[in-house]
Amino acid sequence: MAKAIFIDQPGGPEVLQWRDSNIPEPQAKEVLIRQQAVGLNYIDVYHRTGLYPLKNYPAIIGLEGAGVIEKVGPNCEFGFQVGQRVCYAGGPVGAYAQYRTIPERNIVGIPDNITPELAAGIMVKGLTAHYLLRRTFFVDNNTTMLVQAAAGGVGLLLCQWGKILGAKVIGTVGSEEKAQTARENGCDHVINYNTQDFVGTVREITEGRGCNVVYDSVGHNTFMGSLDCLMPFGLMVSYGQASGVVPPLDISELQKRGSLFLTRPSLEHYISDHAEYIVGCTAMLQLVNEGKLKINIKQSYYLKDAAKAHADLEARKTSGATIFYTEA
Repeated sequence: MAKAIFIDQPGGPEVLQWRDSNIPEPQAKEVLIRQQAVGLNYIDVYHRTGLYPLKNYPAIIGLEGAGVIEKVGPNCEFGFQVGQRVCYAGGPVGAYAQYRTIPERNIVGIPDNITPELAAGIMVKGLTAHYLLRRTFFVDNNTTMLVQAAAGGVGLLLCQWGKILGAKVIGTVGSEEKAQTARENGCDHVINYNTQDFVGTVREITEGRGCNVVYDSVGHNTFMGSLDCLMPFGLMVSYGQASGVVPPLDISELQKRGSLFLTRPSLEHYISDHAEYIVGCTAMLQLVNEGKLKINIKQSYYLKDAAKAHADLEARKTSGATIFYTEA
């Protein structure tokens, strides 16, 4: 008998329940993984609260993990072996468990220099950074980019990777401690939005031009300000809503600010094609393996304490990446 975190209905962190769970049997084109580490992402909160509804209850949430293959199901064709170290990102949900089955197309091997903990902390955030920087907007050395919540899990990777690509990176944070973390991870300019007018400061930094692209995972509290940070023809990338849902927008606001572009992307869509998923994983894990992209695991919890981790995440007590150890 194993353990997993179950949700019987949507709600607050208290609905996350540590209970006994049967070890599942892999079906066709699936593998069974004994998980060693699981990643925490803000989308887990959306699944827990019902903002992104789950199909059935009781449910196990979570989209990212790493461990060892225990069994290979029938008709598998990608050559994975029992005992191989693997990691994954994306659906189906089910990562908050000591054992889980998952389609073999969703897993990739873990390079020798990367631990399961680091792999579990990088997959969703790293793939998100990849599609944001290489596909949603192609960042290069001519790019000025603004990263809202620059000390968050995705934010730190955006800053690092943006700097690798030669961009001028501006980030916003909520404290001096987080500002220092952002500076250490590639931010050329850091703005404390609790003590500074981030729109005015961005305009000063860019000498009135604004940014080519803004990456905003905060949502309600920053959305309109983020639009005001863009240069004409700039792209607003709203990829999260940690402070609440973005209110309805009169699209004429895009015209008034210089014929702006707006997108609300999702990792699920960008990795739905298996070839693109492998491209993203390969690019990200290669940078990690080479030491160019650093994983900032700032917090760790035992999986049984998932409720506390969710409460801390929502209270903005965390920075960087957070992982769960599956064994207490």
